[in-house]
Amino acid sequence: MAPKILIGPSSFGEADDLPLKILSDSGMSVVDNPYKRRLTEIELRDLLTEDKDIIGIIAGLEPLNRGVLQDSSLKVISRCGSGLSNVDLEAAKDFEIKVFYTPDGPMVAVAELTIGALIALMRSVPLMDRSMRAHEWNKIMGYQLRGKKVAVVGFGLIGQEVSRLLGSLGAEVLAVDPAFGDEVEGVPIFPLDEVITYVDVITLHASGESVILGEAQFQAMKDGVFVLNSARGELIEESALINALDKGKVAGAWIDAFWKEPYIGPLLDYDQVIVTPHVGSYSREGRIRMETEAVENLLAGFEGLRG
Repeated sequence: MAPKILIGPSSFGEADDLPLKILSDSGMSVVDNPYKRRLTEIELRDLLTEDKDIIGIIAGLEPLNRGVLQDSSLKVISRCGSGLSNVDLEAAKDFEIKVFYTPDGPMVAVAELTIGALIALMRSVPLMDRSMRAHEWNKIMGYQLRGKKVAVVGFGLIGQEVSRLLGSLGAEVLAVDPAFGDEVEGVPIFPLDEVITYVDVITLHASGESVILGEAQFQAMKDGVFVLNSARGELIEESALINALDKGKVAGAWIDAFWKEPYIGPLLDYDQVIVTPHVGSYSREGRIRMETEAVENLLAGFEGLRG
């Protein structure tokens, strides 16, 4: 029987079926995500324990924790994305499961959308669009990006690409990332609690599941800040963000990643918030590159096992 590969991301192969074709041509049998959304821990555990022939997974953001891994027959995890915070790497090592990811794939797509969302926020584009569709002619004065101080929190590949684009538009970039020293590619590195008091924009590109922006951080911000999150929903304490929006501390926000997805929460009621359904990397070019690389990583992992 052909080895089975579980496909976690619900949109895998939509941009181009080449990655799926590579899998099938290699002799792998594909098991699709039956829920067509992010799998919960229980759903993932059930899929992996009920079919012991599933020995590999193309992973999205499913919780691949110790409990899930120890009950599975997985030999290779190939994450389709730039981070590994949803994978228990120590457990994977203990169970001799190879782990791969695609750090370069989403870089340009996420960075470009971040800049687009920031400009849309600062110029109130969504608000004026909705107003005109209601047959109203309301001009809203916005802000220019040039000259604004922007804190890029998380200065990996995506954060650095965002920084390059911001710099080309005349913004002043200040990076926040404890993994680096004083400077990266000419961009100064600062502690979050220092820059958060005076920057005009905060954009999150960090990994992990710990809160970065909570009540204390929002209180420390100056009034009228713009906040963007295309990384992980867990990085922002939602109640604190809502409180900051109500008080005018945050002038606008773009949120692309949520605690629970699909999202149906209170941020949908705020006109000054742009919400998108976790589409940061969802460009045709980016998806094809990332998905193809994820498949190639998976196959390389199995070759290594056979070797």
